[in-house]
Amino acid sequence: MKNYLDLNALQMDALREISNIGAGNAATSLSLMLNRKIDMAVPKVNISTFAEAVEIMGGAESEVAGGYMVVKGETPMGILFLISKDQLEYFLNMLFGTSNVTTNYEFNEIQSSAFLEVVNILAGSYLNALAAFTHCVFMPSVPALAVDMAGALLGEVLQRIGEVSDYTLVIENIFFEEEKQLKGHFLFLPEPKTLEILLNALGVL
Repeated sequence: MKNYLDLNALQMDALREISNIGAGNAATSLSLMLNRKIDMAVPKVNISTFAEAVEIMGGAESEVAGGYMVVKGETPMGILFLISKDQLEYFLNMLFGTSNVTTNYEFNEIQSSAFLEVVNILAGSYLNALAAFTHCVFMPSVPALAVDMAGALLGEVLQRIGEVSDYTLVIENIFFEEEKQLKGHFLFLPEPKTLEILLNALGVL
């Protein structure tokens, strides 16, 4: 298997089911962390080239905040969570339960820690769901934070990871708190052979 375009309907269904379970776990963990009810919509799962993934973010020059990590083990990959810069203030307000949090798009220490904790929760929820199905062991790094243009940020992450597949799994996450909602995107960037190992472990290769 060379890339995600080789996936059939059964394999995509398996990845969607894992994404659904991961999103449910993430919503529960976020609610416990914030002591408020946070819901997540059923995630949309897309297979995209890197160029298409950047367009999903609003284009190469759109400004985004991102948390990224590298996953080691038998299935190495990169993980990147992105949120558009124009939603960043609202995202921080959701985290802190107040409408008084403001930012000049430069994170202070508390805001940075909160953002990266959400990245940890999301990544952990998806990786735990994947591990439960595949019995693979994942060893994620401590997440790092960056605010940059979407194209530049994705390029920087790809350089840190090394050799990767030509395609990425993009999971759209929509967070709900009462009538408010916010959208973020989770990108899985597998190294070659990682996808084949995972699908074989899922029994759908």
